[in-house]
Amino acid sequence: MTLPATLSHAVQQTQIWLKELRDNGDLGDEATAYSVLRAVLHQLRDRLTPEEATDLAAQLPLIIRGAYFEGWQPRHTPEKVRTKEEFLDGIATKLRPHSIDAEAAARDVFALLSHHCDQGEIADVIAQLPHELKALWPETAQTFHARLKQ
Repeated sequence: MTLPATLSHAVQQTQIWLKELRDNGDLGDEATAYSVLRAVLHQLRDRLTPEEATDLAAQLPLIIRGAYFEGWQPRHTPEKVRTKEEFLDGIATKLRPHSIDAEAAARDVFALLSHHCDQGEIADVIAQLPHELKALWPETAQTFHARLKQ
């Protein structure tokens, strides 16, 4: 069966993202990378306003966007996760049965998003987060708006 070009491109983009996450996160395989990506994206999505969550979704490859929206209940967002510990506990819960360090997972996914998504959009996402969570993002993503003003 031949896939339509749009789906072939979506599969290719997803493979690129998962391989990059696998390699940068020192994960065993793409299936584990997918679990990490999904867990972190869901935790982040649920911490954002529905408007910002959908803005971020527009930056994601088609297949990853589908995983991102899976199970989303926008009327229950944003969750009032205020501390890094609460945020990372949520990721750890979503990662079960994998025993992957939640902070490393968050940092690796945030680096992936910073690499592939529009920097202005990432800066908007970061702006909605408490200070403790902002620190999980790469420094260049954290300082994007400040550098624009210079």
